Amino acid sequence: MSIKQKTIQNEISLEGVGLHTGKQVKLTFKPAVANSGLRFIRTDLEGKPSIEALASYVTDTQRGTNLEKNGVVINTSEHVLAAIIGCDLDNVIIEMDAPEPPIMDGSSKFFVEALEKSGILDQEADRDVYVVKEIISFKDEETGSEIMIMPSDKYEITSIIDFGTKILGTQNATLNNISDFKNEIAAARTFSFLHEIEMLLDNNLIKGGDLNNAIVYVDKELSKESMEKLSKAFNKKSIKVKPNGILDNLTLHWANEAARHKLLDVIGDLALVGTKIRGKVIATKPGHKINTLFAKKLMKIIKIEKRNKVPQFDLNQPPLMDVEKIMSILPHRPPFLFIDRILELSKTHVIGMKNVTMNESFFIGHFPGAPVMPGVLQVEAMAQCGGILVLSTVPDPENYLTYFMKMDNVKFKQKVLPGDTLTFSCELITPIRRGICNMQAYAYANNKLVTEAQLMAQIVRNPEK
Repeated sequence: MSIKQKTIQNEISLEGVGLHTGKQVKLTFKPAVANSGLRFIRTDLEGKPSIEALASYVTDTQRGTNLEKNGVVINTSEHVLAAIIGCDLDNVIIEMDAPEPPIMDGSSKFFVEALEKSGILDQEADRDVYVVKEIISFKDEETGSEIMIMPSDKYEITSIIDFGTKILGTQNATLNNISDFKNEIAAARTFSFLHEIEMLLDNNLIKGGDLNNAIVYVDKELSKESMEKLSKAFNKKSIKVKPNGILDNLTLHWANEAARHKLLDVIGDLALVGTKIRGKVIATKPGHKINTLFAKKLMKIIKIEKRNKVPQFDLNQPPLMDVEKIMSILPHRPPFLFIDRILELSKTHVIGMKNVTMNESFFIGHFPGAPVMPGVLQVEAMAQCGGILVLSTVPDPENYLTYFMKMDNVKFKQKVLPGDTLTFSCELITPIRRGICNMQAYAYANNKLVTEAQLMAQIVRNPEK
Protein backbone atom coordinates (compact mmCIF):
# COMPACT_ATOMS: atom_id res chain seq x y z
CA MET A 1 0.00 0.00 0.00
CA SER A 2 1.46 3.36 -1.03
CA ILE A 3 2.05 6.10 1.54
CA LYS A 4 1.47 9.73 0.63
CA GLN A 5 4.17 12.37 0.98
CA LYS A 6 3.84 14.91 3.79
CA THR A 7 4.69 18.55 4.38
CA ILE A 8 3.63 21.11 6.99
CA GLN A 9 0.42 23.12 6.83
CA ASN A 10 1.70 26.53 7.96
CA GLU A 11 5.02 28.28 8.26
CA ILE A 12 6.48 28.65 11.72
CA SER A 13 9.62 30.34 13.07
CA LEU A 14 12.12 29.91 15.88
CA GLU A 15 14.91 32.23 17.00
CA GLY A 16 18.16 31.65 18.86
CA VAL A 17 21.92 31.65 18.43
CA GLY A 18 24.18 29.40 16.41
CA LEU A 19 26.36 27.11 18.55
CA HIS A 20 29.68 27.89 16.88
CA THR A 21 29.05 31.29 15.31
CA GLY A 22 27.15 32.79 18.24
CA LYS A 23 25.07 34.72 15.69
CA GLN A 24 21.41 35.45 16.31
CA VAL A 25 19.36 33.57 13.74
CA LYS A 26 15.74 33.24 12.75
CA LEU A 27 14.76 29.88 11.29
CA THR A 28 11.44 29.43 9.49
CA PHE A 29 9.92 26.14 8.42
CA LYS A 30 7.69 26.49 5.34
CA PRO A 31 5.48 24.06 3.39
CA ALA A 32 7.03 22.64 0.21
CA VAL A 33 5.48 21.09 -2.88
CA ALA A 34 5.51 17.33 -3.45
CA ASN A 35 8.77 15.75 -4.65
CA SER A 36 10.81 18.83 -3.73
CA GLY A 37 12.44 17.25 -0.65
CA LEU A 38 14.22 19.19 2.08
CA ARG A 39 15.85 22.48 1.17
CA PHE A 40 17.66 25.26 3.05
CA ILE A 41 17.30 28.88 1.91
CA ARG A 42 19.61 31.69 3.07
CA THR A 43 17.34 34.74 3.26
CA ASP A 44 20.23 36.96 4.38
CA LEU A 45 22.05 36.60 1.06
CA GLU A 46 21.29 38.24 -2.26
CA GLY A 47 18.90 36.22 -4.37
CA LYS A 48 18.02 33.99 -1.40
CA PRO A 49 20.11 31.03 -2.64
CA SER A 50 19.06 27.53 -1.69
CA ILE A 51 20.86 24.29 -0.89
CA GLU A 52 19.15 20.92 -1.16
CA ALA A 53 19.66 18.70 1.89
CA LEU A 54 21.76 16.10 0.07
CA ALA A 55 24.97 14.33 1.05
CA SER A 56 26.59 15.44 -2.21
CA TYR A 57 26.81 18.97 -0.74
CA VAL A 58 28.59 17.96 2.47
CA THR A 59 31.95 19.72 2.63
CA ASP A 60 33.00 19.57 6.27
CA THR A 61 32.07 17.40 9.27
CA GLN A 62 34.55 18.63 11.83
CA ARG A 63 32.02 20.22 14.20
CA GLY A 64 28.70 19.24 12.70
CA THR A 65 27.42 18.44 9.23
CA ASN A 66 28.08 21.43 7.02
CA LEU A 67 26.73 21.89 3.49
CA GLU A 68 28.00 24.13 0.70
CA LYS A 69 26.71 24.88 -2.78
CA ASN A 70 28.05 27.61 -5.05
CA GLY A 71 29.80 29.23 -2.11
CA VAL A 72 26.66 29.29 0.06
CA VAL A 73 27.08 27.51 3.40
CA ILE A 74 24.78 25.87 5.93
CA ASN A 75 26.45 24.84 9.18
CA THR A 76 25.37 22.23 11.75
CA SER A 77 22.35 20.99 9.82
CA GLU A 78 21.85 17.66 11.59
CA HIS A 79 19.51 18.59 14.48
CA VAL A 80 17.02 20.34 12.20
CA LEU A 81 17.06 17.48 9.67
CA ALA A 82 16.62 14.88 12.41
CA ALA A 83 13.50 16.71 13.62
CA ILE A 84 12.01 16.74 10.12
CA ILE A 85 12.63 13.01 9.66
CA GLY A 86 11.40 12.34 13.19
CA CYS A 87 8.11 14.07 12.28
CA ASP A 88 7.87 11.81 9.21
CA LEU A 89 7.94 14.69 6.71
CA ASP A 90 9.08 14.57 3.08
CA ASN A 91 9.02 18.13 1.76
CA VAL A 92 10.00 21.16 3.86
CA ILE A 93 11.70 24.50 3.19
CA ILE A 94 14.06 25.71 5.94
CA GLU A 95 14.71 29.45 5.70
CA MET A 96 17.52 31.00 7.76
CA ASP A 97 18.93 34.51 7.96
CA ALA A 98 22.35 33.23 9.07
CA PRO A 99 24.54 30.25 8.14
CA GLU A 100 23.83 28.18 11.27
CA PRO A 101 20.49 27.09 12.79
CA PRO A 102 19.80 28.07 16.39
CA ILE A 103 21.27 25.56 18.81
CA MET A 104 18.26 25.88 21.17
CA ASP A 105 18.95 23.39 24.00
CA GLY A 106 21.34 21.27 21.91
CA SER A 107 18.68 18.78 20.84
CA SER A 108 15.89 18.50 18.25
CA LYS A 109 13.11 19.00 20.81
CA PHE A 110 12.12 22.56 19.93
CA PHE A 111 12.24 21.91 16.19
CA VAL A 112 9.90 18.93 16.62
CA GLU A 113 7.50 20.99 18.71
CA ALA A 114 7.46 23.74 16.09
CA LEU A 115 6.84 21.32 13.22
CA GLU A 116 3.98 19.65 15.08
CA LYS A 117 2.47 23.04 15.93
CA SER A 118 2.56 24.02 12.25
CA GLY A 119 0.38 21.02 11.38
CA ILE A 120 1.08 18.04 9.13
CA LEU A 121 -0.40 17.93 5.62
CA ASP A 122 -0.77 14.83 3.45
CA GLN A 123 0.09 15.46 -0.21
CA GLU A 124 -1.19 13.77 -3.36
CA ALA A 125 2.11 12.26 -4.48
CA ASP A 126 3.17 8.81 -3.31
CA ARG A 127 6.23 8.56 -1.09
CA ASP A 128 9.35 7.05 -2.62
CA VAL A 129 10.93 4.62 -0.14
CA TYR A 130 14.22 2.80 -0.60
CA VAL A 131 13.73 -0.77 0.63
CA VAL A 132 16.97 -2.36 1.76
CA LYS A 133 17.29 -5.85 0.27
CA GLU A 134 20.77 -6.84 1.46
CA ILE A 135 23.31 -5.74 4.04
CA ILE A 136 25.17 -2.55 3.10
CA SER A 137 28.08 -1.43 5.26
CA PHE A 138 30.80 1.17 5.48
CA LYS A 139 33.79 1.13 7.83
CA ASP A 140 36.48 3.64 8.70
CA GLU A 141 39.50 1.45 9.35
CA GLU A 142 41.37 4.30 11.00
CA THR A 143 38.78 5.02 13.70
CA GLY A 144 36.95 1.70 13.85
CA SER A 145 33.65 3.47 13.19
CA GLU A 146 31.17 1.41 11.17
CA ILE A 147 27.64 1.79 9.88
CA MET A 148 25.59 -0.98 8.36
CA ILE A 149 22.02 -1.30 7.23
CA MET A 150 20.09 -4.54 6.82
CA PRO A 151 16.62 -5.50 5.60
CA SER A 152 13.71 -4.67 7.90
CA ASP A 153 10.01 -3.95 7.53
CA LYS A 154 10.51 -0.46 9.02
CA TYR A 155 13.13 2.23 9.63
CA GLU A 156 14.94 1.49 12.88
CA ILE A 157 18.28 2.64 14.25
CA THR A 158 20.75 1.49 16.90
CA SER A 159 23.78 3.51 17.96
CA ILE A 160 26.71 2.18 19.97
CA ILE A 161 29.29 4.61 21.33
CA ASP A 162 32.64 4.09 23.00
CA PHE A 163 35.05 7.00 23.43
CA GLY A 164 37.51 5.03 25.52
CA THR A 165 36.84 7.12 28.63
CA LYS A 166 35.80 5.87 32.06
CA ILE A 167 33.46 8.81 32.61
CA LEU A 168 31.22 7.90 29.67
CA GLY A 169 31.98 4.23 29.11
CA THR A 170 30.17 2.23 26.42
CA GLN A 171 26.56 3.18 25.72
CA ASN A 172 23.92 2.14 23.22
CA ALA A 173 20.48 3.35 22.22
CA THR A 174 17.80 1.98 19.90
CA LEU A 175 14.84 3.55 18.13
CA ASN A 176 12.47 0.81 16.99
CA ASN A 177 9.96 3.10 15.30
CA ILE A 178 10.46 6.56 13.87
CA SER A 179 7.09 7.48 15.43
CA ASP A 180 8.81 7.22 18.84
CA PHE A 181 11.43 9.85 17.92
CA LYS A 182 9.68 12.69 19.77
CA ASN A 183 9.48 10.85 23.09
CA GLU A 184 12.66 8.82 23.03
CA ILE A 185 15.28 10.76 21.03
CA ALA A 186 14.33 14.37 20.24
CA ALA A 187 15.27 15.78 23.65
CA ALA A 188 18.73 14.16 23.73
CA ARG A 189 21.22 17.04 23.90
CA THR A 190 24.58 17.41 22.28
CA PHE A 191 27.60 16.66 24.42
CA SER A 192 31.32 17.19 24.51
CA PHE A 193 34.35 16.42 26.64
CA LEU A 194 36.12 19.02 28.73
CA HIS A 195 39.33 18.88 26.69
CA GLU A 196 37.29 19.53 23.51
CA ILE A 197 35.49 22.48 25.08
CA GLU A 198 38.79 24.07 26.05
CA MET A 199 40.16 23.57 22.53
CA LEU A 200 37.04 25.10 20.98
CA LEU A 201 37.21 28.09 23.30
CA ASP A 202 40.89 28.57 22.48
CA ASN A 203 39.95 28.61 18.77
CA ASN A 204 37.15 31.14 19.31
CA LEU A 205 34.40 28.61 18.55
CA ILE A 206 31.14 27.65 20.36
CA LYS A 207 30.35 31.35 20.74
CA GLY A 208 26.71 30.38 21.23
CA GLY A 209 27.38 27.65 23.76
CA ASP A 210 26.36 27.68 27.38
CA LEU A 211 25.60 25.10 30.00
CA ASN A 212 21.99 24.96 28.88
CA ASN A 213 22.67 23.51 25.43
CA ALA A 214 25.63 21.15 25.85
CA ILE A 215 26.43 18.35 28.26
CA VAL A 216 30.11 18.56 29.20
CA TYR A 217 31.74 15.35 30.40
CA VAL A 218 34.80 16.02 32.55
CA ASP A 219 37.48 13.66 31.27
CA LYS A 220 40.43 15.48 32.89
CA GLU A 221 41.21 17.26 36.10
CA LEU A 222 39.45 20.60 36.28
CA SER A 223 42.20 23.09 37.08
CA LYS A 224 41.59 26.50 38.60
CA GLU A 225 42.56 28.09 35.28
CA SER A 226 40.07 25.90 33.41
CA MET A 227 37.33 26.73 35.91
CA GLU A 228 37.89 30.45 35.43
CA LYS A 229 37.92 30.12 31.64
CA LEU A 230 34.71 28.08 31.61
CA SER A 231 32.99 30.36 34.10
CA LYS A 232 33.70 33.34 31.88
CA ALA A 233 32.67 31.56 28.68
CA PHE A 234 29.41 30.28 30.17
CA ASN A 235 28.66 33.46 32.09
CA LYS A 236 28.57 31.74 35.48
CA LYS A 237 30.07 32.76 38.79
CA SER A 238 31.56 29.34 39.36
CA ILE A 239 31.84 25.94 37.72
CA LYS A 240 31.88 22.57 39.44
CA VAL A 241 31.62 18.89 38.58
CA LYS A 242 28.56 16.89 39.56
CA PRO A 243 28.96 13.37 41.02
CA ASN A 244 28.05 11.78 37.65
CA GLY A 245 31.03 13.47 36.02
CA ILE A 246 29.36 16.30 34.10
CA LEU A 247 29.58 20.03 34.65
CA ASP A 248 26.85 21.48 36.84
CA ASN A 249 23.59 23.19 35.82
CA LEU A 250 22.37 20.18 33.84
CA THR A 251 20.54 16.99 34.75
CA LEU A 252 20.68 14.11 32.28
CA HIS A 253 17.33 13.16 30.73
CA TRP A 254 18.53 9.57 30.38
CA ALA A 255 21.59 7.72 31.64
CA ASN A 256 22.41 6.96 27.97
CA GLU A 257 21.63 10.45 26.68
CA ALA A 258 24.95 10.59 24.83
CA ALA A 259 24.11 7.44 22.82
CA ARG A 260 20.63 8.80 22.13
CA HIS A 261 22.06 12.05 20.81
CA LYS A 262 24.45 10.15 18.53
CA LEU A 263 21.41 8.25 17.25
CA LEU A 264 19.74 11.62 16.63
CA ASP A 265 22.79 12.70 14.63
CA VAL A 266 22.64 9.51 12.55
CA ILE A 267 19.01 10.22 11.66
CA GLY A 268 19.81 13.81 10.70
CA ASP A 269 22.84 12.87 8.63
CA LEU A 270 21.06 10.01 6.82
CA ALA A 271 18.30 12.46 5.90
CA LEU A 272 20.88 13.63 3.35
CA VAL A 273 20.29 10.43 1.37
CA GLY A 274 17.30 12.32 -0.04
CA THR A 275 14.75 9.52 0.22
CA LYS A 276 13.00 7.61 2.97
CA ILE A 277 14.65 4.37 4.03
CA ARG A 278 13.18 1.05 5.10
CA GLY A 279 15.88 -0.90 6.87
CA LYS A 280 17.67 -1.39 10.19
CA VAL A 281 20.71 0.82 10.79
CA ILE A 282 23.41 -0.19 13.26
CA ALA A 283 25.94 2.56 13.86
CA THR A 284 29.04 1.68 15.88
CA LYS A 285 31.05 4.68 17.07
CA PRO A 286 29.14 6.98 14.69
CA GLY A 287 30.23 10.49 13.81
CA HIS A 288 29.32 13.06 11.18
CA LYS A 289 32.15 11.98 8.90
CA ILE A 290 31.22 8.31 8.66
CA ASN A 291 27.49 9.11 8.75
CA THR A 292 27.71 11.33 5.69
CA LEU A 293 30.13 9.05 3.83
CA PHE A 294 27.63 6.23 4.36
CA ALA A 295 24.83 8.54 3.15
CA LYS A 296 26.81 9.21 -0.03
CA LYS A 297 27.31 5.48 -0.55
CA LEU A 298 23.58 4.84 -0.10
CA MET A 299 22.75 7.64 -2.55
CA LYS A 300 24.97 6.03 -5.18
CA ILE A 301 23.46 2.58 -4.63
CA ILE A 302 19.90 3.94 -4.78
CA LYS A 303 20.66 5.83 -7.98
CA ILE A 304 22.10 2.74 -9.66
CA GLU A 305 19.20 0.53 -8.54
CA LYS A 306 16.62 3.07 -9.62
CA ARG A 307 18.29 3.56 -12.97
CA ASN A 308 18.42 -0.17 -13.61
CA LYS A 309 14.91 -0.94 -12.38
CA VAL A 310 12.96 -1.93 -15.49
CA PRO A 311 9.24 -1.03 -15.37
CA GLN A 312 7.15 -4.19 -15.49
CA PHE A 313 3.80 -4.15 -17.27
CA ASP A 314 1.44 -6.63 -18.86
CA LEU A 315 1.60 -5.45 -22.46
CA ASN A 316 -1.53 -7.49 -23.24
CA GLN A 317 -3.61 -5.13 -21.11
CA PRO A 318 -5.23 -2.07 -22.76
CA PRO A 319 -2.86 0.92 -22.56
CA LEU A 320 -3.71 4.15 -20.80
CA MET A 321 -3.23 5.88 -24.18
CA ASP A 322 -2.97 4.29 -27.62
CA VAL A 323 -1.28 5.92 -30.59
CA GLU A 324 -4.45 7.79 -31.66
CA LYS A 325 -4.81 9.30 -28.19
CA ILE A 326 -1.12 10.16 -28.17
CA MET A 327 -1.47 12.02 -31.50
CA SER A 328 -4.37 14.01 -30.05
CA ILE A 329 -1.92 15.38 -27.47
CA LEU A 330 1.49 15.47 -29.18
CA PRO A 331 2.03 17.53 -32.35
CA HIS A 332 4.44 14.89 -33.74
CA ARG A 333 3.42 12.68 -36.67
CA PRO A 334 4.98 9.70 -38.48
CA PRO A 335 7.72 9.21 -39.37
CA PHE A 336 8.76 11.34 -36.40
CA LEU A 337 6.39 9.95 -33.80
CA PHE A 338 8.31 7.55 -31.57
CA ILE A 339 5.73 6.62 -28.93
CA ASP A 340 3.19 3.83 -29.48
CA ARG A 341 1.59 3.62 -26.04
CA ILE A 342 1.39 5.37 -22.68
CA LEU A 343 1.17 2.80 -19.90
CA GLU A 344 1.16 5.00 -16.80
CA LEU A 345 0.76 8.72 -16.10
CA SER A 346 0.69 10.84 -12.93
CA LYS A 347 1.47 14.45 -12.11
CA THR A 348 5.14 13.59 -11.62
CA HIS A 349 5.94 10.67 -13.93
CA VAL A 350 5.04 8.92 -17.16
CA ILE A 351 5.82 5.51 -18.63
CA GLY A 352 5.51 4.80 -22.34
CA MET A 353 6.68 2.32 -24.94
CA LYS A 354 7.66 1.88 -28.55
CA ASN A 355 7.91 -1.25 -30.67
CA VAL A 356 11.00 -0.91 -32.85
CA THR A 357 10.43 -2.60 -36.22
CA MET A 358 12.57 -3.05 -39.31
CA ASN A 359 10.12 -0.76 -41.14
CA GLU A 360 11.49 2.32 -39.35
CA SER A 361 12.68 4.82 -41.96
CA PHE A 362 15.97 5.54 -40.19
CA PHE A 363 17.15 1.93 -40.62
CA ILE A 364 17.53 2.56 -44.36
CA GLY A 365 20.72 4.50 -43.75
CA HIS A 366 21.62 3.63 -40.13
CA PHE A 367 23.20 1.28 -41.05
CA PRO A 368 22.76 -0.91 -44.19
CA GLY A 369 23.40 -4.49 -43.12
CA ALA A 370 23.67 -3.56 -39.44
CA PRO A 371 20.50 -1.68 -38.40
CA VAL A 372 20.83 0.25 -35.11
CA MET A 373 18.39 2.84 -33.76
CA PRO A 374 20.23 6.20 -33.57
CA GLY A 375 20.87 7.35 -30.01
CA VAL A 376 19.54 10.81 -30.79
CA LEU A 377 16.20 9.28 -31.73
CA GLN A 378 16.12 7.33 -28.50
CA VAL A 379 16.51 10.63 -26.66
CA GLU A 380 13.80 12.15 -28.86
CA ALA A 381 11.49 9.25 -27.98
CA MET A 382 12.09 9.81 -24.26
CA ALA A 383 11.41 13.50 -24.75
CA GLN A 384 8.13 12.76 -26.55
CA CYS A 385 7.15 10.55 -23.63
CA GLY A 386 7.97 13.44 -21.30
CA GLY A 387 5.96 15.71 -23.58
CA ILE A 388 2.86 13.72 -22.68
CA LEU A 389 3.62 14.46 -19.03
CA VAL A 390 3.99 18.21 -19.45
CA LEU A 391 1.14 18.59 -21.95
CA SER A 392 -1.18 16.75 -19.58
CA THR A 393 -0.97 19.82 -17.32
CA VAL A 394 -2.86 22.08 -19.78
CA PRO A 395 -6.54 21.75 -20.71
CA ASP A 396 -5.96 22.07 -24.48
CA PRO A 397 -2.69 20.22 -25.29
CA GLU A 398 -3.50 20.16 -29.03
CA ASN A 399 -2.80 23.91 -29.09
CA TYR A 400 0.77 23.62 -27.77
CA LEU A 401 4.20 22.71 -29.16
CA THR A 402 7.06 21.20 -27.17
CA TYR A 403 10.65 22.42 -27.58
CA PHE A 404 13.90 21.00 -26.23
CA MET A 405 15.86 23.38 -23.98
CA LYS A 406 18.67 21.24 -22.64
CA MET A 407 20.06 17.69 -22.41
CA ASP A 408 22.49 16.64 -19.66
CA ASN A 409 24.24 13.44 -18.64
CA VAL A 410 23.15 11.55 -21.75
CA LYS A 411 24.48 7.99 -21.73
CA PHE A 412 23.97 5.13 -24.18
CA LYS A 413 24.38 1.71 -22.56
CA GLN A 414 23.14 -0.83 -25.10
CA LYS A 415 22.29 -1.03 -28.81
CA VAL A 416 18.62 -0.87 -29.80
CA LEU A 417 17.84 -3.22 -32.69
CA PRO A 418 14.83 -4.10 -34.86
CA GLY A 419 12.42 -6.26 -32.85
CA ASP A 420 13.20 -4.58 -29.52
CA THR A 421 10.44 -3.12 -27.35
CA LEU A 422 11.55 0.14 -25.76
CA THR A 423 10.04 1.16 -22.44
CA PHE A 424 10.49 4.78 -21.31
CA SER A 425 10.32 6.10 -17.76
CA CYS A 426 10.36 9.86 -17.16
CA GLU A 427 10.11 11.48 -13.74
CA LEU A 428 10.11 15.15 -12.75
CA ILE A 429 13.27 16.43 -11.09
CA THR A 430 11.57 19.69 -10.14
CA PRO A 431 7.92 20.76 -10.33
CA ILE A 432 6.71 22.10 -13.69
CA ARG A 433 6.83 25.91 -13.71
CA ARG A 434 5.90 28.26 -16.55
CA GLY A 435 5.58 25.29 -18.86
CA ILE A 436 9.17 24.18 -18.25
CA CYS A 437 9.67 20.50 -17.52
CA ASN A 438 12.93 19.20 -16.05
CA MET A 439 12.99 15.41 -15.84
CA GLN A 440 15.13 12.33 -15.46
CA ALA A 441 14.47 9.89 -18.30
CA TYR A 442 15.41 6.25 -18.81
CA ALA A 443 14.90 3.84 -21.73
CA TYR A 444 14.92 0.06 -21.33
CA ALA A 445 14.97 -2.90 -23.73
CA ASN A 446 15.38 -6.62 -23.09
CA ASN A 447 15.29 -5.97 -19.32
CA LYS A 448 18.33 -3.71 -19.55
CA LEU A 449 18.91 0.02 -19.29
CA VAL A 450 19.83 1.23 -22.79
CA THR A 451 19.73 5.03 -22.50
CA GLU A 452 19.48 7.69 -19.80
CA ALA A 453 19.40 11.47 -19.82
CA GLN A 454 18.28 14.56 -17.92
CA LEU A 455 15.98 16.52 -20.21
CA MET A 456 14.53 20.00 -20.07
CA ALA A 457 11.74 21.10 -22.40
CA GLN A 458 9.18 23.87 -22.60
CA ILE A 459 5.68 23.94 -24.04
CA VAL A 460 4.56 27.06 -25.87
CA ARG A 461 1.27 27.87 -27.52
CA ASN A 462 1.18 27.09 -31.25
CA PRO A 463 1.03 30.49 -33.01
CA GLU A 464 -1.08 29.00 -35.76
CA LYS A 465 -3.86 27.96 -33.39
